[in-house]
Amino acid sequence: QVQLVESGGGLVQPGGSLRLSCVTSGSIFSISDMAWYRQAPGKQRELVATISSRGPTSYAHSVQGRFTISRDNAKKTLYLQMNSLRPEDTAVYYCTDLQGYWGQGTQVTVSS
Repeated sequence: QVQLVESGGGLVQPGGSLRLSCVTSGSIFSISDMAWYRQAPGKQRELVATISSRGPTSYAHSVQGRFTISRDNAKKTLYLQMNSLRPEDTAVYYCTDLQGYWGQGTQVTVSS
């Protein structure tokens, strides 16, 4: 039973920071590539960042330099550190193992 549970979302002012977490269970996390996606109302789900099982990362142009994806294999947890947040970052953020499993999402709202 593969489960992914996101947390850490909330309401922040522009320029603020949040750290999202995704706790996984029922999978071999240490050998899984992982990713964060986000979806804003009326828009398609978009890829935010990826991290391979070995650690190399990639980012969408819109978040590069502001967001950092990381993982703790011992804790089977994926993270997304979000700095310099903008209103355009407002969305539901999802984690995935890229093998068809998704978390329930966590809401991030950036507003003054």
